Amino acid sequence: MSIKVALAQVNPCVGDLSGNAALIRNFSQKAAELGADLVSFPEMVLTGYPIEDLSLRKSFQEASKKALEQLAKDLVVDGLKDLTVVVGYLDATGEKSGLGVPAGAPQNAAAVIKDGKIISKYIKHHLPNYGVFDEYRYFVPGAETCFFEVNGVKVSLAICEDIWQDGGPVAQIAQLKSDLLLVINGSPYEYGKDDARLALVQKRAKEINAPLAYVNMVGGQDELVFDGDSIVVNPDGSIANRASQFVEEIILFEVTPGQPVTKSVVRERNDDLAEVYQALVMGLRDYVLKNSMDSIVLGLSGGIDSALVAVIAVAALGANNVNGVAMPSQYSSTHSITDAKDLAKRTGLNFREVPIKPMFEAYQDSLSLTGLAEENLQARLRGMILMGISNQEGHLVLATGNKSELAVGYSTIYGDAVGGFAPIKDVPKTLVWQLAKWRNQQLGNPPIPESSIEKEPSAELRPGQLDTDSLPDYEKLDPIINAYVEQDQGAFEMATKGIDKSLIEKVLKMIDQAEYKRRQYPPGTKISIKAFGRDRRQPITNKWRESL
Repeated sequence: MSIKVALAQVNPCVGDLSGNAALIRNFSQKAAELGADLVSFPEMVLTGYPIEDLSLRKSFQEASKKALEQLAKDLVVDGLKDLTVVVGYLDATGEKSGLGVPAGAPQNAAAVIKDGKIISKYIKHHLPNYGVFDEYRYFVPGAETCFFEVNGVKVSLAICEDIWQDGGPVAQIAQLKSDLLLVINGSPYEYGKDDARLALVQKRAKEINAPLAYVNMVGGQDELVFDGDSIVVNPDGSIANRASQFVEEIILFEVTPGQPVTKSVVRERNDDLAEVYQALVMGLRDYVLKNSMDSIVLGLSGGIDSALVAVIAVAALGANNVNGVAMPSQYSSTHSITDAKDLAKRTGLNFREVPIKPMFEAYQDSLSLTGLAEENLQARLRGMILMGISNQEGHLVLATGNKSELAVGYSTIYGDAVGGFAPIKDVPKTLVWQLAKWRNQQLGNPPIPESSIEKEPSAELRPGQLDTDSLPDYEKLDPIINAYVEQDQGAFEMATKGIDKSLIEKVLKMIDQAEYKRRQYPPGTKISIKAFGRDRRQPITNKWRESL
């Protein structure tokens, strides 16, 4: 007595019920051709994830349930009536719900389908309410376990957060003596999170004394990117299967009660920088393509930030769909243009040059701006040029600012902050350099000019300007940003680690005062434990300051 189980690591799109249903049918067919008896898809695969306030719309709730019923029928039409299919979807409580459960409330659910029928359902128990998750705002939790059999093999079901919390469904499942725990997930990527996932599933498999199969989705959804990393572990914690990251694929394994799962393909852990780079590429690609666009435009300054964004864009969309614009002013150095041209030649992207000096002089004839206002005028002219090209030619504008600049407000609203997406918004400046150097070391000709990597960072808004004129050295700045933003440490905690007190106070003040700018910045791919935006929500009007 045994069954073959397929984990379908797929890339759905939020709101595309018909497209996601077709994706499920396609991968179910592939699983059947591989000999699978059971195929499982990720959390809320039918609706895409996360669906946010879409979950509150009655019309979308009904559409999700109807799409599930139609999917069950279509699987029979496809000749798959004997295949058991597990699908995540949006459900809702009935109009006559139980005591304490609101009628018609949305639920994060999973359905078990076989022979054209929904033979079992499971409602997610634990609703995460931290970081990027607001599930407690949307869903009503379930309380019942889900237990079904496939060819005599006993399978239990859980959804994502249910295994992150001690007790609850895991404790109940341990008592059921299942032959397999199947966990469907919509777990977003964070730097190093695959190690945390592995440790978790190993711990839970030991607790229930049964194999655990963890299937996760891939793909970008607004700021989030899902990396797959689906895993199968044995009761002793040994890895039997591990899928790739950032690609759609099926992993197949056999479950025989009382025996360990035979080890097959186990993906080695990616290099840290390779992992982040792949996340940034997928995040940009899916944001553009899932929003029915196909090309982008960005400013090329010859600096490291725009160079890295351009290379990511070429990897995501192809050089023909990437448009770089150099916009020199009277303060631009010669190497800014030559480095931008060199990058365009190395990558094959489309390149043009639009000098801003004539426009700048025309504005100054009317405004006579000085100091910072004069400097920001140059940035705003560049932003206007990019938006004009976007409107005329239909390209999405990419902002090229990094997390360090965004943290301390080193950007110009309506200038370099314009755009529809910001690929390196969550990438600190020191990591930008590391990624650029890593990318140049890969196979093929290095795409980023060495001078773009080696030169001192500068916005070139006045003669001889350097970033360090306004900011601490990035090697000192980034650890403070990490401690304050990602680790929620205060000034006192940082001071005890030997960081200069005056530097701490300066940087924390800059971060707090820049909140209004960050609210107006484009969305960008999240790679850290706490990105600006959904992860970190601070008041703009805020008089509280921690003092040392």
